Amino acid sequence: MPYFVYQITEPRQLELLQQFDSYKQARELARGKRAELGVNSAIQVRMIFARNNAEAEKLLSTPREERYIDEG
Repeated sequence: MPYFVYQITEPRQLELLQQFDSYKQARELARGKRAELGVNSAIQVRMIFARNNAEAEKLLSTPREERYIDEG
């Protein structure tokens, strides 16, 4: 399965930057784009592992549940 690198702007606008077979190449692009945008940017760069474009976009569009951490 390939790795997809997306640029995400509000309100959840997804733009495919590139697709890779190698994790290392996808990670390098994602990190490079994040560095270009800077810390205060409203644009997110996300990397996702999926079967195809449609699955990647579905996963990125679905809000993630907040994680509960039990400290008890």
